[in-house]
Amino acid sequence: MSDASISETPLRTTFKIRLNGKAVPIATVGQAYQFLTNLSSIEWLEFRALHADAVNWLQGAADDAMLTVPATNALRALFVRARVL
Repeated sequence: MSDASISETPLRTTFKIRLNGKAVPIATVGQAYQFLTNLSSIEWLEFRALHADAVNWLQGAADDAMLTVPATNALRALFVRARVL
């Protein structure tokens, strides 16, 4: 199993997340995984199911690049619901 946090596998799109007034680009599986796991679990509590789904897809995509499409879709669903896009 690959370490998802260092994966350079590109996502199907680049997300530009607003964080502290700055746009932070997220373009790879590793960047997305770090973004989702470095924040406190309290930050994602309201979106627990979507967060868990996105993390699971990202872990899979770190091992199999064919899973980047569902991983990107899971991220998009989480980010839209959390209103960070």
